[in-house]
Amino acid sequence: MVLFVLAAFTVLLILSLMGDWHFSVSALAVVPVIGIIFGVREYVRYCALSRQLALRCMFYERGLDRLRGEWRALEVTGEEFARRSHLYQFDLEVLGDRSLFALLCTTRSQVGATRLAAFLLDPVDLEETKARQEAVRELRGATALREEISLLGKYQFQGCNAAALHHWLNTPELRVHPAIPIFLFAGGLAILLLAILCLAQFVSWMQVLPILVPLVLAQAAVSAPLLREVRSRLRALQSLKNEFAVLQQGLQLLQRQSFTSSKLKGLVNQSRESNAALQIRKLEHLLSGIVQREKEILALPSLLTAAGTQLVLAVERWRGANKDRLKQWIDCWAELEALSAIACYAWEHPDDGFPEFVSDAVTFEAEGLGHPLLPSEECVGNDLTLDASTRFCILSGSNMAGKSTLLKAVGLNAVLAYAGAPVRAKRVRLSSFYVCGSNSISDSLLDSKSKFLAEAERLHAILQQTELERPVLFIIDEILSGTNSHDRRIACESVVRALVAGGAMGILSTHDLALTSIADLPELSGMNRCMESDDPADPLNFDYRLKPGPAHHSSALAILKMIGINTQELVASKGS
Repeated sequence: MVLFVLAAFTVLLILSLMGDWHFSVSALAVVPVIGIIFGVREYVRYCALSRQLALRCMFYERGLDRLRGEWRALEVTGEEFARRSHLYQFDLEVLGDRSLFALLCTTRSQVGATRLAAFLLDPVDLEETKARQEAVRELRGATALREEISLLGKYQFQGCNAAALHHWLNTPELRVHPAIPIFLFAGGLAILLLAILCLAQFVSWMQVLPILVPLVLAQAAVSAPLLREVRSRLRALQSLKNEFAVLQQGLQLLQRQSFTSSKLKGLVNQSRESNAALQIRKLEHLLSGIVQREKEILALPSLLTAAGTQLVLAVERWRGANKDRLKQWIDCWAELEALSAIACYAWEHPDDGFPEFVSDAVTFEAEGLGHPLLPSEECVGNDLTLDASTRFCILSGSNMAGKSTLLKAVGLNAVLAYAGAPVRAKRVRLSSFYVCGSNSISDSLLDSKSKFLAEAERLHAILQQTELERPVLFIIDEILSGTNSHDRRIACESVVRALVAGGAMGILSTHDLALTSIADLPELSGMNRCMESDDPADPLNFDYRLKPGPAHHSSALAILKMIGINTQELVASKGS
């Protein structure tokens, strides 16, 4: 561009020196115009660079927030992806504020976020899990690719809305006679050419009107029956204009990649075989035309040539030819983004290892198992083994000793493992499980449910899962705490017997030491573990370590005293 401006300026200068005075002034007057064009071009270029710089800074700032443990402040919670009657999504803090999803979600598009949620919530077989893990291992060090993904699109609000695309793809097709689009195109082209000839004064308007008026009326007559459908689709398509930019650029980026893992190679081949990026680019041009026709300068020509109808029909033809493939392209990009987000988590947690999967036994073995949402320097690891000889663990102990944290660590690490991610442990070896949790059950005034009823319904749902082929991994916190000790003991034993008979394994916690005797029944193959202080004189001195056997100490009175409620003084004052 610079060379072009210099050359043009030189030519104009020479011509001005060779010509008369009037020509010199006219020629030199063109120079500011060239300067303005050059300035506008540079302004647009630097605006694009500044937008990219802002996106790049946001990418690194968010990464630093995660590394500093400040990711809780991010707005993404994943609650919009919640499944109805899901058995662990909120119990294990997979979704919601300060959740696993909030930590993992570094996707650029909404379809990618939707797929990431599916990775964390929906069960898959071990073959798919192993394929995910292989892909995550390869993408773990692909920091440049993740940065390029974060820069996709022109604006941050261009997010490829999954719900909007799904709704559009499932809208009934607008069917017309094949001759109508041809007639509208030919008629519109003729009207446009006649108008240009008149404006250029090659012919007069009076000469053209006898041809122009019938053409416009014919266009209107053909378009009129489609008017209602066309208007509704124009509104829908205008809202879709910004939904394809990230997808198109993302697929273009994907087509340039070279991978070795089978899953990633399949994604690249799928996008290359159908030339997905080019096809979506064609759709973007049509959608851009729909938006541009709304501008005042184009409103009348668009109306006379039935441009809106023509564009809607062109989009419908594109959708008819590419509907199924577009679903595959969206699926392809969503898969890559979800895998890339998990790989980003793996990169930022280098000390976490990938689990080993087994198919010849039902087992959950972990060494140094910790909670993945805790900072690594604050996380205490514990060993836990569940297998044919030990089907379940009853965890008793003090308040604030870490029981609930350990239960969630078991469930969350299983969820991470099946998503293909590394786990917070030195070593994990597990088989295929359906994870079920009962950790955050509360009463519901709107549903007229007490806490006990709500928990009983959740336990019933878990028991129903044991009737399916996949073994259940249950995580139950404070089982049936809303009833008296006698009824609780009988009910808990019945539930545990049913879970074990259904092939389930798991861990459950309780403060009621009467329940610990259930683990001593030899036919159930259970074990007792506890979490408490080793110092009877200081019951709040917790080390958050699993210890053999049931609990021996309580911290309730010490906790009350810590916050200013001295029970001994209260009893003494009552007695006096």
